[in-house]
Amino acid sequence: MFDRIAPRYDLMNAVMTFGQHRAMRRAAARLAQPPRDGLALDLATGTGDFAAALRAVEPTCRVVGVDFALEMLQRGREKYPVFDFLAGDLLRLPLPDHAFDCAVNGFVLRNVADVRAAFAEMYRVLKPGGRAVSLEITTPRAPVWQNIFGVYFDRIVPRLGGWLSGKPEAYRYLPQSVREFLAPAQVVELLRAVGFRDVFLRYLMLGTMVVYVGVK
Repeated sequence: MFDRIAPRYDLMNAVMTFGQHRAMRRAAARLAQPPRDGLALDLATGTGDFAAALRAVEPTCRVVGVDFALEMLQRGREKYPVFDFLAGDLLRLPLPDHAFDCAVNGFVLRNVADVRAAFAEMYRVLKPGGRAVSLEITTPRAPVWQNIFGVYFDRIVPRLGGWLSGKPEAYRYLPQSVREFLAPAQVVELLRAVGFRDVFLRYLMLGTMVVYVGVK
């Protein structure tokens, strides 16, 4: 599905978030705290915007991006030739243990078959003290924003996404995946269950986005 929407993925992200998608990634990248001359990992990197956010936060860090949607990965290589992009599965990363100072992902947790296994892989490849950061869409907690978000995300986004991408099924799947995903408290518990400490979450964009952070 992501390969099919790759040509319009960046455009739809910009439209859907009112141009705030890069700012959200930068906010999450700051929480990852990539160190000077460090090694950062962007999982399900897509077209590489989260990798770019990490470099914007710490220009000296080396960034590796991993994705198994090859069309998305190719667009990332074209946009950001300075980064190292690898084909790979988040649940079986082709990477060594204890290698990275931070590991991030954006908008992927809803799409993996086993969220706990994804967190376990992040834990495995991080150095002791490394930070894991996940940025995800969520339903706002405030009732008024729940209603507004529901109308926009469940009705407008699928139509807009279908029109812009020519792949309406992908943008019907998007709100469905948010509704069916784990509650934020459950995600926090999974981070703790695989060994992360100092786990916390932070809401962005009027509670429509949430960032999960854990330390190995």
